[in-house]
This record gives sequence, C-alpha cells and structure tokens, in this order.
Amino acid sequence: MRIVILEDDHDQADLLVAWLEEANHQCDVYRDGNAFIRAYKQDSYDLVLLDWMVPKLTGIEVLMHLRAHVDSVVPVVFITQRDSEEDIVQALEAGADDYMTKPVRHNETMARVNAIARRMGFGDENTSDNYSFPPFKIDTRLRHVTLNGDAIEMTQKEYELTLFMFKNLGRVISRGHLLEMVWGTSSKLNTRTVDTHVSRLRAKLKLDDQEFWQLTSVYRHGYRLENIK
Repeated sequence: MRIVILEDDHDQADLLVAWLEEANHQCDVYRDGNAFIRAYKQDSYDLVLLDWMVPKLTGIEVLMHLRAHVDSVVPVVFITQRDSEEDIVQALEAGADDYMTKPVRHNETMARVNAIARRMGFGDENTSDNYSFPPFKIDTRLRHVTLNGDAIEMTQKEYELTLFMFKNLGRVISRGHLLEMVWGTSSKLNTRTVDTHVSRLRAKLKLDDQEFWQLTSVYRHGYRLENIK
C-alpha cells in the first residue's frame, strides 16, 4: 500500500517507516498538519497514519478537513499518546477507522495495517478469482478482463491498471500513486506513461460509450473511475 504518515517525532516516524517498508509498503512522512494537507491535495494514498499533537493543525483537525474536503473514504488510523475515552470517541466519530496509543508495538501495528489492507482488497489476487462490475468482469486468476463476456485484449500493465482503478472506485488517484502501485517506479518520475495507458484503457474498455462507468481526468491531480448510475 501507499501510506502517508503525519508525525513530528522523528524517531517515531523513522520506526513506523522501517516497519512498513520492511513489509513492502511505500511511505511519505509530514511533520505538520498544514504540510500534510497541502501534499494530500496533490496526491493520493491507501492509508493515513495520524498523530494528534502535531504543529500547525492537530491530527483531529487534519482528519476533519480530510473527510470534508479531500478524501472521504481513505482509511485513517490514529497513533498518539492521547488515550482518554473522550479522545478515542471523538476520533472515531470524526471518521477514523482505528486508534492506537503510544508506545505502539511492531506486531500489533502491522496486524492492524494488514487487516485494513485485506479489507481494501490488497493481496487478494491469489484468493479471489473474479470481480464483477457489469458489464465488466475481472478474472484475477487468468489476469484478464471481459466486456459483456468478450475478452478484452490488453497488456499486463493495462490489466493491472484496470484492476487497481476498479478496486478504488470513486477515489481520485494521483499519477504518482499509480506509478508506484502499478509500475513500481518513483512517484516523482516525470513521465507520460500513466496518461498514455489511461487513454488506451478508456478506448479498450469503451468507456466513452458506457452508460454506467466514467473515467475522468482531475486537473493537476490524477484520475477517477466512478459509477455514474
């Protein structure tokens, strides 16, 4: 997964990054709430880890802004020293998915991250044979896509891009996010690869003729695949 961390304690941030990167996740770290919000408006992530007491904007303020203005569905986990019942309830009611108090432990932290990953469908390609998004079907065992029962000829990267976009329906996914998760390359790479593949995908899936699906470009950000009926 692509994970963003809001944490002003350098040692804590370094520890989380070490655990997550050991499990093959990609991580970005921000030290204050304003920097986090500015970055998120230009990018997208699969999971957010928030400390509460950080400069500029607190973690709870960041969460409320994220849910109201930027990303209403990305999973958010608090990792903080604040451990009162009132704090936990406030965070969960504001849209947090989980809440952990410091000091966090390696195995528990990774178990919670892995539980979110499973819920989001990461790593299920070997356990789920089919996804159905009528009139499309995606067979993860055979690694192909059909439209009204007819197989669509596509490269492996086009298949992986199709699967990733359908698994993130309704979300704006940045070009950097796609480069990391589909191509395994740096999100900072200046390339037209994503735009070229999205254009080919739109044609191969015949999305301009589809009644139920729409793939749109979001200016200076990325792409959104959504159900419009």
